[in-house]
Amino acid sequence: MTREGRAMPTYPDPRTPDHDPAVEALLQGAVDLHCHSGPAVMPRTLDHHDQMLEADAAGFRAVVFKDHYYLGSPACLMLEKLVPEAKVRLFSGIVLNNAHGGINPHAVHHAVTFGAKIIWMPTLSAKNHIDKLSSEASGFPKVEGAPDPIPVTVLDADGRLTDATKEVLDLIAMGDIILAGGHLGVHELFPLFEEAKARGVTKMIVNHPTYLIGCSDEDIRGLVAMGVKMEHSITQFIQGRGQKLEAEDALHLVKVAGPENTLFCSDLGLKGANRPVDGYRILIGDLLKLQVSQADIRTMFGDNAAALLNLQ
Repeated sequence: MTREGRAMPTYPDPRTPDHDPAVEALLQGAVDLHCHSGPAVMPRTLDHHDQMLEADAAGFRAVVFKDHYYLGSPACLMLEKLVPEAKVRLFSGIVLNNAHGGINPHAVHHAVTFGAKIIWMPTLSAKNHIDKLSSEASGFPKVEGAPDPIPVTVLDADGRLTDATKEVLDLIAMGDIILAGGHLGVHELFPLFEEAKARGVTKMIVNHPTYLIGCSDEDIRGLVAMGVKMEHSITQFIQGRGQKLEAEDALHLVKVAGPENTLFCSDLGLKGANRPVDGYRILIGDLLKLQVSQADIRTMFGDNAAALLNLQ
């Protein structure tokens, strides 16, 4: 694997982080908007119950479960009922992949009515993702025996947003929830977020803008100017199968968007990588060593996401 022409090492099993008191203090109030715990058809290192207990023990304010194939809201409601002593809040949403009919207003209406907090645009089914299966997305986990994906885009043949996409945006605005870009390409994100803003959507994020999405620094600045926040995946900056960058690279990305427009989430749960809460420990520890302020860490690892979930 290479990054900007540099060889990336092959890592052994992910390291167990030290429980540094300064790091543990910064976990208080953390929020994970992008957690891939199971059950799932992809191999997971922990399930939703495990993640609930670990996040609660660490002092997290909330966790959002994301699965590429199903709405996790029912699991959240049941877990909160079965473990009433836990203080961490649990939420979920749906990804508009083929399993939900693509850009499907019926699925979105059901999710919003059920309390979903995020609607992710297509990921595995996104045309942009499929186009990159032989290159950037070649290492993305696959489900054995799954039918070939049907490419999904938010644009019609003339490059305009589809009517179904506009209907979905209205539902997101009605629910006052988060619109996430999923694995759409950057050329799709600009018209999507512009229309979303015009239709009253106020909470918008780009998932891992430097991986698959194709965002340049200029793109990031342009999207931030539209009111969109950048969500970076911890898994991409720490040892494990998801690593694409180094912790130092996170500093540049924060500088481009500003801490007030930056979120860090785990995007962890897949086997071969750290558990989500440990991922937070590792990257927060690395950023402290790089002289990132505690105030900025609290903003990017908790407060910004909490505001999007209406927890402030």
